[in-house]
Amino acid sequence: MTEPRTLEVPALSLVLLIGASSSGKSTFAARHFRPTEVVSSDRMRGWVDDDEASQDASADAFAVMHQLVDVRLKRGHLTVVDATNLDPAHRATLLALARGRHALTVAIVLDVPEAELAERHRARTDRAFPVQVLRGQVAALKRGLRGVRDEGFHRTFVLRGALEIDAAAIRRVPLWTDRRDLHGPFDIVGDVHGCRSELDALLAKLGWVTTGERVHHPAGRTAVFVGDLVDRGPDSPGVLRRVAAMVRDGTALCVAGNHDVRLVKALRGQKVTRTHGLAGTLEQLATTDEAFRADMATFLDGLVSHYVLDDGKLVVAHAGCKEEYQGRGSAKVRAFCLYGDTSGELDGYGLPVRADWAADYRGRAKVVHGHVPVVRAGWVNGVIDIDTGCVFGGTLTALRWPEQELVDVPAERQWCEPVRPLAPPTEASRPPTRLDLRDVTGNRRIETRLLGGIGLSADQSAGALELASRFAVDPRWLIYLPPTMSPCDTAPADSPFLEHPAQAYAHFRLRGVDRVVLEEKHMGSRAVALVCRTPDVAVSRFGVERPTRGRVLTRTGRPFFPSPAAEDLVLQRLAEALEAAGRWAAWDTDWVALDTEVLPWSTKARTLIDEQYAPTGALAVHETGRAVTWLREAVARDPSLEPLLARATARAEAAAGFQAAWQRYVAPPGDPSVEVAPFQVLATEGAVHVERDHAWHLAELATLTGPGLRETRHHLVTLGDPADEAAGASFWTALTEAGSEGVVVKPLAGVVRDEKGHLVQPAVKVRGREYLRIVYGPEYTLPENLERLRSRSLQKKRSLALREFALGHEALCRFVERRPLHEVHATVFGVLALESEPVDPRL
Repeated sequence: MTEPRTLEVPALSLVLLIGASSSGKSTFAARHFRPTEVVSSDRMRGWVDDDEASQDASADAFAVMHQLVDVRLKRGHLTVVDATNLDPAHRATLLALARGRHALTVAIVLDVPEAELAERHRARTDRAFPVQVLRGQVAALKRGLRGVRDEGFHRTFVLRGALEIDAAAIRRVPLWTDRRDLHGPFDIVGDVHGCRSELDALLAKLGWVTTGERVHHPAGRTAVFVGDLVDRGPDSPGVLRRVAAMVRDGTALCVAGNHDVRLVKALRGQKVTRTHGLAGTLEQLATTDEAFRADMATFLDGLVSHYVLDDGKLVVAHAGCKEEYQGRGSAKVRAFCLYGDTSGELDGYGLPVRADWAADYRGRAKVVHGHVPVVRAGWVNGVIDIDTGCVFGGTLTALRWPEQELVDVPAERQWCEPVRPLAPPTEASRPPTRLDLRDVTGNRRIETRLLGGIGLSADQSAGALELASRFAVDPRWLIYLPPTMSPCDTAPADSPFLEHPAQAYAHFRLRGVDRVVLEEKHMGSRAVALVCRTPDVAVSRFGVERPTRGRVLTRTGRPFFPSPAAEDLVLQRLAEALEAAGRWAAWDTDWVALDTEVLPWSTKARTLIDEQYAPTGALAVHETGRAVTWLREAVARDPSLEPLLARATARAEAAAGFQAAWQRYVAPPGDPSVEVAPFQVLATEGAVHVERDHAWHLAELATLTGPGLRETRHHLVTLGDPADEAAGASFWTALTEAGSEGVVVKPLAGVVRDEKGHLVQPAVKVRGREYLRIVYGPEYTLPENLERLRSRSLQKKRSLALREFALGHEALCRFVERRPLHEVHATVFGVLALESEPVDPRL
């Protein structure tokens, strides 16, 4: 009985099945691989010519096959080529495709005796070529068998005879770099460069416990070293001893650094220039025994180029790793991970010139690296350099993952003079708004946590880009835009109202909501306030150049205040109120995003008032007043004109109501007083609060007191309780009769789904009867107008509100997770793009 043979196949590789016709390649492929993984030359012929046996179609079939192989390898899928693969030139083409995609290659040769092949061939009805062709294939296999091993395949397996082929088993093995199964938590340590004392201090600060030469973390954390353990520092042997022990104990991982690779060459007698600290390292190692040096050479030589960790969310490499290299293996990948993206030129210091690959990085994984010493670590597009130049007198830095917290210790002294000054902070070395048009233009689909994929057309994207590029604030502040909001359903025909809380209750009851909150809808202008505890936070967290208290944005991302002084005053008041209320400490944050209304309405709408509402209202009052006067005189002469007088009087009252409606929201010209009414805590460092219940938001914000701050009045209602619902309606009536715009009715829970899993409207607005004159015109309450308005359609508005809500939530999540700026912008621009949809602006 033939012993089973296990063939280890890398999980990401190109597998070539090599064998003559009828050797069982297709049967072998079907037994060991998924149908989607197998690219068959016969199947390709069938696709291009409707006949799998058509030899005339071979050229086209192989062209399609090569393209399919290339695409699959590009996307990171194991691919099996089921063809005879007997021609060395054809194999070379496939090997080149694999090298271009940095995929490993495997050859599996099925060597079946010629007599058995001939017998199988005669039994087949789908192959018409003569047996002489088969003999030629067998001869070609014999001639090329030895050459296959020298063609560059990473692994070659030869299975001889049917029994060995049938007994074979395939075991997929991940690449050495693929540790997606490890989820941490991790402490990722920057370039140590022989600084053993600082390394021990950093580990202690991170909570690691040292017992002799053994180190462990009580919380089960894993250390990950970004390489360059040696050179320039005072104790490279000590660092090697410490890190090697941790790796072998399973408490640490380590990737290779360029200094580590050079040391291996030196220890193994290869010719290496002893510069950049290597001479000192060799002197230090000369004091150790030969066994230790040999052991460390073996340890360093076994370090991989990079690691892919935590389900692919994290990549660690010495000099970085572009997206197309992650989880792949080739000499080019290893070189990039060791040295970065070098141009081959030298700068004025004699050091390699490196391209700024991170500026254009768009990968899903966060990349942590070292190699280039910087003054301070900082994120750029999901990439962070944590080599903060300890050996040059800077600090030794670690990044905690998944917390994404930086921890560092200062160098005991400057152990080595840098060849060139340390680079500026990573984020400061990039242009301030390095974005790519491809991130926000064209037909796009944005994935959100709340609503899945949201599609945007190229026209919508173009409109958003036009608006943002001409009017928006510095894009680093654009972390959120608020959604539009739909009105409640229209009140029935027997109601004097167009909108009433009863319709909002019915809307949410129908969707399984049992408690709602009615929040006062301030008649002001919607604004997002990004408040920093100290001005320096604007630089450290938002990446802007100038320290500031934050920004106040309109709902389309424009600066809310034309005057920096007015904006600074509002932000200072908010920051001081947060401090006085203890909210900074309670929320454990140094910045906060607040959803607010800024009052009075005239603060932002002065031009609109002066050019539209004031002249319209004044003219309406004047002309309807004149009409009433004339008709009164006419009725005295002809009583039959009384109906005309009644209508004119109603119109005059409506005009007066219109004037009163907008004037109550206008401050006198020159009045500088501004009030801010925060009603929702959107996000803080490490947390998005949109999904919290609204009682929490209102209670937290009620603690903010001081000049220029207004509380949002509210009322909780249990749906289905007639008395409670009536009390809520009375709350709305009292507010609107006192001049308030109305209320916003929200499910008490922040995010709600109905029994079918559909996202429920996060809020509907119920505006007051008199306020709606501003929206629909002075005479909207006349019976004929009110009847027409009751037929208004809300479907588009509600669809828009849900999509914008999901995009806004996604933007906040991405910012809080420290995702790259372009990923945050994709969602923010999505909100702007949706604003171009044709929806009645009065809704």
